[in-house]
Amino acid sequence: MFDTLQDRLQATFRNLRGKGRLSDADIDATVREIRLALLEADVNLAVVKEFTTNVREQAREAELSQALNPAQQIVKIVNAQLVDILGGQARPLRFAKTPPTVIMLAGLQGSGKTTLAGKLGLWLRQQGHTPMLVAADLQRPNAVNQLQIVGQRAGVPVYAPEPGNGVGDPVAVARASIDEARRKLYDTVIVDTAGRLGVDTELMQQAADIRDAVVPDEILFVVDAMIGQDAVNTARAFAEGVGFDGVVLSKLDGDARGGAALSIARVIGRPIMFASNGESLSDFDLFHPDRMASRILDMGDLLTLIEQAERTFDVEQSRKAADKLISGERFGLDDFLQQMQAVRKMGPMSKILGMMPGMGQMKDVIEGIDEREIDHIEAIIYSMTPAERANPDILNGSRRARIAKGSGMTVSDVNGLVNRFKETRKMMQQMGRGGGLPGMPGMPGMPGARRPAKQAPQAKKKNRKGVSGNPAKRTAEQQPAPAPAAGSAFGTPQTPDEMAQQMADFQLPPELAKMFNEQNKG
Repeated sequence: MFDTLQDRLQATFRNLRGKGRLSDADIDATVREIRLALLEADVNLAVVKEFTTNVREQAREAELSQALNPAQQIVKIVNAQLVDILGGQARPLRFAKTPPTVIMLAGLQGSGKTTLAGKLGLWLRQQGHTPMLVAADLQRPNAVNQLQIVGQRAGVPVYAPEPGNGVGDPVAVARASIDEARRKLYDTVIVDTAGRLGVDTELMQQAADIRDAVVPDEILFVVDAMIGQDAVNTARAFAEGVGFDGVVLSKLDGDARGGAALSIARVIGRPIMFASNGESLSDFDLFHPDRMASRILDMGDLLTLIEQAERTFDVEQSRKAADKLISGERFGLDDFLQQMQAVRKMGPMSKILGMMPGMGQMKDVIEGIDEREIDHIEAIIYSMTPAERANPDILNGSRRARIAKGSGMTVSDVNGLVNRFKETRKMMQQMGRGGGLPGMPGMPGMPGARRPAKQAPQAKKKNRKGVSGNPAKRTAEQQPAPAPAAGSAFGTPQTPDEMAQQMADFQLPPELAKMFNEQNKG
């Protein structure tokens, strides 16, 4: 969503690199580019003016840190301002002292309220709560049926006494749901209300009546992040007509410019509490302004990535796999497959890589990753016998041909997987012994692992060759010879050709190897 804004800001920051200090002209030019970037991202004009004014003032008043160059100092200032306009800090749900906690969802039709009700229910269930969904949208065709299906997928019960499709009183349903929750000991009630294609008097009155009937602890306004500045206008109308406590941004994975996310919290004065960034019910979490600002500035979102990994990976299983590597015990393809499947549960690889710092420069490559490659790997491994998975070294030519035929792949595909697995295992074993990543000096090994024995210093050979009188040639002769590559495919490449070859060995998209090749020319 923030691709355009991210690209413009990165281009602005690149223009500042190499400067020893920033003049007033540099600051004005930078602020001008930031203003254009925000306006192109459809950010509210009042927010843009406040943002750029604060950046200019802080850039001129800031005492440059010795640890940061001027460009980094500007990035720090912009990051702080982004966090501020996005709300400052995450705001969690307020739960009632006496259950049930009532959460009412409001918003326009098509904003994703019904699906989001299921996502919120699943999220609360994972937090240890017992939620119940309430079908109070009785006007939109099949809205009740849709909520029942979503609730079933989320494993959350749905209270739907009326069939909907224009039949039933939504206020009576909402009021009766509170008694139902108390009777069945549900601690959270999520009320899905009706929407309209536009703000009108009937919509506001019905939402206000439901609010008065259930007295919600939280009213969440669900807004489609792809509708741009109209999201701010709609939010303002709901704030005046019904009132709400927080905003939920849906469809953050869309291709809109993101101006709504950067405007709504500042203009309306209500925090963004949750964000939905995918079609899966699990693509939902608390909105963290600092993490969103980091993504916009291409600094990654490692905290969210770690949290997803903690929710996905089996700790005991991962510990056993690590112990196998460190102790030198045989690490087989079954272990490799389990770890790969756990990574896949975290979401698409493009989404995971997008959370890594600096990946904004490789958006096109990341989007071109073929998720079906993991299916091919699974098919190859499942076509092996248990003995072959445990010890791939026994795979001879006839076995590999049989595996290729059984998996519907080619022998070269089987060879590529086995070779990549062996190199990965070799790298991980070296890391486990405390040697760090092969070919990457200074990379620490695993904590508490054995340190490799120090090599004896080699005797210096006397150079009998004379020194050239040509300065350029003499400089070339004095350059140290390139170190030999480490004994694995993970060694540090010495030339652009070697780097491209290394990318090919990993079987990454060819665009990535091409990008590295072009960046290292000259």
